Amino acid sequence: MKRFWTTAAVTAERSVALDGRPVRTPSRAPLILPTDALAAAVAREWLDSGDTVDPRAMPLTGLANAAIDRIAPDRSAFAVGLARYGESDLLCYRAADPPQLAARQAAAWDPVIAWAERRWDIHLAVTAGVMHRAQPPLALERLGQAIAAFDPFTLAALSPVVTITGSLLLALALVEGALNPDQVWTAAHVDEDWQVELWGEDALAQQARAARRREFDAAALMLGHLATP
Repeated sequence: MKRFWTTAAVTAERSVALDGRPVRTPSRAPLILPTDALAAAVAREWLDSGDTVDPRAMPLTGLANAAIDRIAPDRSAFAVGLARYGESDLLCYRAADPPQLAARQAAAWDPVIAWAERRWDIHLAVTAGVMHRAQPPLALERLGQAIAAFDPFTLAALSPVVTITGSLLLALALVEGALNPDQVWTAAHVDEDWQVELWGEDALAQQARAARRREFDAAALMLGHLATP
């Protein structure tokens, strides 16, 4: 759509108003944000938009819309779907060879596994190869409980982190502050970076990675704003 507003401001209810008129989600619900920091960041996206609104340049608004329209109506079901990534977490599947790659995976992933095991008093099964190995039911139960405790906005931000990294554990480490965004990104791309070192970079792959990084950074930024009152 074409831009029709001059000002974008945060209201007392933490909604965003364009020239005094409140913004609504695609489902016509009020766009009310849970923290001042997130409300200010969403308002900034509207204020900084060009003459034609590009949703790709407003990722926080998109995540907030998803939280309100898609996740909040059935938060439990969304959390269950997200928790299923724990059944085949990236960090639990290691290379059998070459040993150099296996060593890199262990250096990046073992500390996260150890942190999660301490944090939730669980044991996680780690295997070499891609054949599925079931995780202990108690581990899946407790990781599922951790995800189920999050509010819709946190779930909205966690979802792209989980899907982009392929790891529920890395997403939980990010939201709990055990790792920062750069550490999570690096850990999630051990295999990909290894392949680049061996075979060089591909232009299309670089573009796809840059797009994923933008989406990841927006989700991480939202988590940061949610942690700030």
